[in-house]
Amino acid sequence: MPAITSARAGSLAIGELSRLTGVHIETIRYYERVGMLIAPSRTAGGRRLYDRGYVRTLAFIRRARELGFTLEEIRVLVELSGSERPSCAEVRKIASHHLEDVRRKLADLTRLEAILAETVARCVRNASPVCPVLDMLSNGSDA
Repeated sequence: MPAITSARAGSLAIGELSRLTGVHIETIRYYERVGMLIAPSRTAGGRRLYDRGYVRTLAFIRRARELGFTLEEIRVLVELSGSERPSCAEVRKIASHHLEDVRRKLADLTRLEAILAETVARCVRNASPVCPVLDMLSNGSDA
């Protein structure tokens, strides 16, 4: 997926690009403002015109966001994917760092699940004045 250049202007309006990619118009404009996408050519009336390369790039960005990559990580990945000889080592470094973050989050969620399951199991189904869930939330304790 080559990086998009404004020299390859196409025929898609921003609304059509949005529809094709599932990326909101304001998000497309934001990606242009922050340099994730190079601003496309414009008509004499100022209307943006996009080529099919933008569809591929936005699909790439959208999928990377769905996988939890940061905008900065995605920016580097987009740049690397557009180079003639992308550095697999650099891509691996970014992906490995992201994998560590995902694993940390999974460990945190596993601990949270255990705490919450234990606390919910202690709940009495009647109108007891003592509620372990509310106590846990009020006290900030781990159950």
